[in-house]
Amino acid sequence: MQNKGAIRLFAILLVLVSLYQLMFTFQTRRVENVAKEIAGGDPDKEFAYLDSIKNETVYNFLWVARKYTYQECKEREINFGLDLKGGMNLILEVKVADIVRALSNYNTDETFTKALKAAEVAEKSSSKDFITLFGEAFAEIDPNAQLATIFNTVELKERVSYNSTNEEVLKVIREESTSAIDNAFNILRSRIDRFGVTQPNIQRLEKAGRVLVELPGVTDPQRVRKLLQGTASLEFWETYENSELFEYLVQADTKVREMEAAKAPVEEIATEEAVEETTEESTLVDQLAADAATTDSLEDVGAKSLFSYLQPNHPQQRGPVVGIALSRDTAEVNSYLQNPSVKSLFPKDARFFWTVKPIEKDYLVSRFGADINEKETAFQLVAIKVSTHDGRPPLEGDVITSARSQTNQRGQFEVSMSMNAEGAKTWSRLTGANVDRSIAVVLDGFVYSFPTVNQKIDGGQSQITGNFTPEESQDLANILKSGKLPAPARIVEDTVVGPSLGQEAVDSGLTSFIWAFIVVLIYMLLYYGIRAGWVADFALVANMFFIMGVLASFGAVLTLPGIAGIVLTIGMSVDANVLIYERIKEELRSGKGIQLAIKDGYRNAFSAIIDANVTTFLTGLILFLFGTGPIKGFATTLMIGIATSFFSAIFITRLIFEQMLSKNKTLVFDTKVTRNLYKNLHVKFLEKKNMFFIISAIAILASVVSLSTLGLKQGIDFTGGRTFVVRFDEQVSSVDVQKALTDVFEGAHVEAKQFGNEGNQVRIATNYMIEENSEQIDNNVESKLYEGLKSFIKGNVSQDEFLADYRMSSQKVGPTIASDIKKNAGLAIGFSLIVIFLYILIRFRNKEFGYGAIAALVHDVLIVLGVFSITYSFMPFSMEIDQSFIAAILTVIGYSINDTVVVFDRIREYFKLYPKRAKDEVVDAALNSTVSRTVNTSLTTFVVLLVIFLFGGEVIRGFVFALMIGVLVGTYSSLFIATPVAFNFLNKKSKKK
Repeated sequence: MQNKGAIRLFAILLVLVSLYQLMFTFQTRRVENVAKEIAGGDPDKEFAYLDSIKNETVYNFLWVARKYTYQECKEREINFGLDLKGGMNLILEVKVADIVRALSNYNTDETFTKALKAAEVAEKSSSKDFITLFGEAFAEIDPNAQLATIFNTVELKERVSYNSTNEEVLKVIREESTSAIDNAFNILRSRIDRFGVTQPNIQRLEKAGRVLVELPGVTDPQRVRKLLQGTASLEFWETYENSELFEYLVQADTKVREMEAAKAPVEEIATEEAVEETTEESTLVDQLAADAATTDSLEDVGAKSLFSYLQPNHPQQRGPVVGIALSRDTAEVNSYLQNPSVKSLFPKDARFFWTVKPIEKDYLVSRFGADINEKETAFQLVAIKVSTHDGRPPLEGDVITSARSQTNQRGQFEVSMSMNAEGAKTWSRLTGANVDRSIAVVLDGFVYSFPTVNQKIDGGQSQITGNFTPEESQDLANILKSGKLPAPARIVEDTVVGPSLGQEAVDSGLTSFIWAFIVVLIYMLLYYGIRAGWVADFALVANMFFIMGVLASFGAVLTLPGIAGIVLTIGMSVDANVLIYERIKEELRSGKGIQLAIKDGYRNAFSAIIDANVTTFLTGLILFLFGTGPIKGFATTLMIGIATSFFSAIFITRLIFEQMLSKNKTLVFDTKVTRNLYKNLHVKFLEKKNMFFIISAIAILASVVSLSTLGLKQGIDFTGGRTFVVRFDEQVSSVDVQKALTDVFEGAHVEAKQFGNEGNQVRIATNYMIEENSEQIDNNVESKLYEGLKSFIKGNVSQDEFLADYRMSSQKVGPTIASDIKKNAGLAIGFSLIVIFLYILIRFRNKEFGYGAIAALVHDVLIVLGVFSITYSFMPFSMEIDQSFIAAILTVIGYSINDTVVVFDRIREYFKLYPKRAKDEVVDAALNSTVSRTVNTSLTTFVVLLVIFLFGGEVIRGFVFALMIGVLVGTYSSLFIATPVAFNFLNKKSKKK
């Protein structure tokens, strides 16, 4: 083997990188175990402890090179998906149609209204963007109509005139829509960053206006929905000067010291009066901050006071900033300031907001000292003046007509904004009354800027400065425009997984993983002997280590389907070892010495291994491109596993064997039991091809008849709807549950089915009000669910207790999401067939092989679909057609083509070795030579899947069942369908010649 030094170096580097990445997970687990011990089972105290140490060093890589805080380790650890961790997964959509309506000031023009509706319908089946579809629909309905008459509004008059062409107006609409969506994303990201959950994830999806949000560990879905769907609150407030409130702050500090000395309950802020006051007036993030404020630190901080957390500004310092606090202390400051006894010391119209942007590092060091942790951040506390009459701001964001980022004469970035006539009038009065004072720009309860007014501003045109970076300036411009475009974020997909169900998924997933791994390790030892089996096992262990290291390096999320992908990789990674070992055995039987046999065995197996891995990798890549959520996780682990198993099987095992040979160790690749297994096979495969064609035709016909009559049980991924998994205290009848909920969910389809083997768990599916998308609908549905099921629960259980303790998971998929998922599923399957055909055509330079491969794949897909159609009504587990099933189908395609390519590769080789023999003899000989490999790979993969099926948990049982059927059918089709079909086409080609 050439370049052994380079391979050794790469292997060592890969081990070090994997170890380095996995240490982050190890360190976070160590710290979190300490937190659990200190908290004694109290989740609030556990969170408080972890929050207090997030900027402390917990990992010193190589002891000198780099120090990492707990927060940094947390960001680099292996992420668990919500199905393993519990939490909430949402897809929010800011509909472009809503933005276009808002841009037109909700114009009721008939052509305009019809064009919007037509575009919304067309969008479900078209790949074009909404603005393009709207423009086409508008022109088709009335070719002479002018968009300028609709969009020449007060807000857009500077960009749209009555003479603007439709193309020019569409360009403006597209730019404004993009800006509105960018702004909505920024607002959502800002809110999510303050949720207080570890590792929140927010990312834009391919379709414009859609955002994926993952919130691990969230236990109050209703609050999340309210916060994320609420309209952004952009406000302009008058402010207090620091000097005006300094004495009040000193009094507050004295009061806090007295209360602490008397051990008064400072955290007692949620009085009835306070709740009533904040329910309507406080902003969304205020509510989050108030919740966070109830958290106590576990550390004994000694004598507490307001100024022990909030460092006040000097009384002579100008501006509305009254003090600065470290990020970890802001919750404590909030709790003191909201305490009724402390709050009463301040003027009634005084309120306090934190800045959204942390202070600069140099200023932080000057205020808190040079020994401040380099990862620490601090925020300014701004004093706002609130009207005691109605509590509303003098000016809100809906008056802004435009805002843009620009540079001033000094080269600094600033934001220029324009207001409508009403806003300009109010702005003139507001700025005139606050010359030499600040006006605070507040969004969602956080201060984005507090510029000082130099003079009265007339005309509604003004600039906001604040030492902005280009990105901050642009973000603020987008924020200022948020009031102009009401584009609420609607939840179109919603999944909630309870923490207990997540823990069960972890336990069942790890159980299946361990047992499958042990089974494969033992099988390799029994089949190939101690030394050769040990080398293969070492490669498998190394492969698992590399997979986890690469997952951590990429920041990939490990889900339950992801664990299935890893375990499936175990079975499939055996394939490369089997191919190599079977080749080595052939070389040994031909009389070659062990050293030459190993060399030629690796060389001859390389082609088949490459083809098998590339085709499977391509299906994983297609699955990654078209899938979402957990399916992406499955595809990611599958692709990583293919790459790492290739390296482990080809290079690591070769290095070990060469090391053994250099020490003159005896190597054998079989045992007494397996030595002559499959040795003298002479099966006439092609003689029996017509019989197998008939068998397959009957199976396909049965599948087609079942699909056309019984159909398939489509999951909510394809139909839209809601599902709930509810666990009761004792066994219940799914028929009774379905009847009770049918009465509650009036006029809707309801289905209840036993979920699992215990008899006390039911999976409920319904399309009740799935078309509705208002903020309260999801909460109303949960109330209806509780109302229908409370009679099955012992004792007096409240709705909140029911949702927390009995509802194990829930999922909602809106009709538009379902339509897109269905379209992507069809594209994924069709595209994978095309890609595989093209690969085989290029690789084998023979389209006849491509025809055989496609025939086998269509055969496999139809039979798997037929099995699901025939059996879904009586199987004791879910056999719905959803995203996971599509992942299974694509995996079956990948596995089947893997097997088929290995067979084709051997046929191609035999055609070159025996050019004068009859083609049918050559094909039969090639098939017989691959039987041992086919049986070994299929058997190990099937056994692995069987272990997952038995121990992997209810959630993925249907998914794994599809894979099991696919492995059996795929193995059969490689031998009895793909090869005979390809042979028939080759014969026809020869006759034509």
